[in-house]
Amino acid sequence: MNVEIVEMQPSHWRQVCEIYRQGLKTGQATFEIEVPSPEKWDARHLADARLVALADGAIAGWAALSPVSARAAYSGVAEVSVYVAERHRGQGVGRALLAELVAESEKIGIWTLQASVFPENAASVAIHRSCGFREVGRRERIGKLSGVWRDTILLERRRAAD
Repeated sequence: MNVEIVEMQPSHWRQVCEIYRQGLKTGQATFEIEVPSPEKWDARHLADARLVALADGAIAGWAALSPVSARAAYSGVAEVSVYVAERHRGQGVGRALLAELVAESEKIGIWTLQASVFPENAASVAIHRSCGFREVGRRERIGKLSGVWRDTILLERRRAAD
């Protein structure tokens, strides 16, 4: 499968939204329970480094960065989000998106990337590790999803120069 990573455009929102909805449905992707409006999604993510993966003329996945804090000291720290369409999972789309997101993050001055992943989502943990992330800890019973306490694995990647 040939995958091309390009900058996310407003016209991609419908497909991005559907892929996000598919991730929510798994119960293994996020604590969120509904897809936000485009305005809320936009406000939660950095304006730079918003990517989509194109395969066979369709969006196969997306990736974006969110600030971890409004404090100036954390201006170079961002959280990653990577979502892959059901029919494209296990085909390298997630890794391609994350690798390009890492490259883009360094271009815009991000020195630390972090990801919070449910431990049951072994594919996501593996993709992050393959892109240079390391496990820095397990956050036990950090939040509830559908009334059930969930743990997350905290992963981070530092820019090579730092």
